[in-house]
Amino acid sequence: MEDKYILVVDDEKNIRLTMSQALEPLGIPVQTAVNGEEALQKLPDKPFRLMFLDLKMPGMDGLEVLRRTKDQWPKTRVVIITAHGTIASAVEAMKLGAVDFVQKPFSPAEIRDLATRVLEREALDEQNATDYESLIELAKRHITDTDFAKARETTRKAIAEAPGQPEAYNLLGALTEINGDWVEAQKFYRAALDIDPTYKPAAANLDRTVSVHKFGKIDLGPEKQDLAVQNVNAREGRDEK
Repeated sequence: MEDKYILVVDDEKNIRLTMSQALEPLGIPVQTAVNGEEALQKLPDKPFRLMFLDLKMPGMDGLEVLRRTKDQWPKTRVVIITAHGTIASAVEAMKLGAVDFVQKPFSPAEIRDLATRVLEREALDEQNATDYESLIELAKRHITDTDFAKARETTRKAIAEAPGQPEAYNLLGALTEINGDWVEAQKFYRAALDIDPTYKPAAANLDRTVSVHKFGKIDLGPEKQDLAVQNVNAREGRDEK
């Protein structure tokens, strides 16, 4: 992964250290910043392809850093680090192009897998994204490019490819929520749960959208989940009905 850099922005020293160590096996140079101001100073210096960005920091908050990053360096992919994001801030972050979130506390493996998956999305296009998993990843990349119309279209293609998978319905619900239609979004979250009542991302999203004061993030589902496991869960859910 030549000529790619990762930037970790967090005011907590232990978070910066933990994430740097977690990403080291990828062989990608990692730099850190203690706040938003320092991050914006570093961005012009290197071709940062990925940024892990804390949502809540003293001074300039993560949303403002994200806004300026997507405006000036649109190819930098941004993953939001959060422990207590509100619904409004989560939706706003996705509108600005942050498709991925990582919740504190997290494991080193989670960070590595997420970084790998986000960077691998760059190789996807309409021609080579033909199976269900690649269509879902391409839809998420369209979100990072704030091309929500293409993201919806690609998600619907994923549903056509594998209509028995809950993640695509959950993702379509998230895209509908970004568009401001919570009622319609809830229908897609419920559709995902109809397929698999144990599918936690849709359950979390539905619970959050029906609870006015509920804290949380929009959950797009696991970065990588064995389709066989999803199929087993879906079958077990239907058997229980």
